[in-house]
Amino acid sequence: MKSLGGNVWFMAAIAAALISPASVAGAADLESAMARGGRLYDKWFGETKAEKPTENHAAYPVDGQYGKDASWRCKECHGWDNLGKDGAYGSGKHATGIVGIRGALGADPARIAALLRDATHGYTEAQLSAADAQDLALFVTQGQIDMTPFIDPATKKPVGDGVKGEAYYNTLCAGCHGVDGTKIREAPLGSVADNVPEMLHKIWNGQPGEAMPALRALDHRIAADIVVHLQTFPK
Repeated sequence: MKSLGGNVWFMAAIAAALISPASVAGAADLESAMARGGRLYDKWFGETKAEKPTENHAAYPVDGQYGKDASWRCKECHGWDNLGKDGAYGSGKHATGIVGIRGALGADPARIAALLRDATHGYTEAQLSAADAQDLALFVTQGQIDMTPFIDPATKKPVGDGVKGEAYYNTLCAGCHGVDGTKIREAPLGSVADNVPEMLHKIWNGQPGEAMPALRALDHRIAADIVVHLQTFPK
């Protein structure tokens, strides 16, 4: 019979292996890949600097209001909240009647990468390379973050602590965006802060093609706290 001390030693060895530097590095690499996948989901041609499509996506509704390159953005059909017709894009000018990607959580990333090449999605190698497809598939299958705890269903307002959000924003974001969010004039943060799902997505994953850091590896509530603060900014 093995002694208790031996069992304790064995379990300690297993725990040490599980938190080895290699394991931590692997987790960090996965978070980075999923964040990049989130930026591709947002605007793949902005992230990769690829040529913008000039024709409507084949799967985009003929009566949709956002054609040409906009219709090729994953978020345009599946929503910032990943819920498609069952979420924020279930009504309004962005509504397409297309299902979200939530059902793909836990799926095989290789299967999702293959779907990107099928007749429905139609992404070519020139648009999304194999590495791009892999990162996007990782976001879809493993990187989706449930937004429902961070958005009040009645008011559509962010649920968070604005005081904490101000501290996070001033130390993480203000250097580029300015203390009132107006330093980048093309997109002052106050003008887009009301779209809570969009802001959460971008804070967690970053802005396509830009140096904006992705905060998804931190406590997810930090993004919600920041969005509460952003809603105090000038429009």
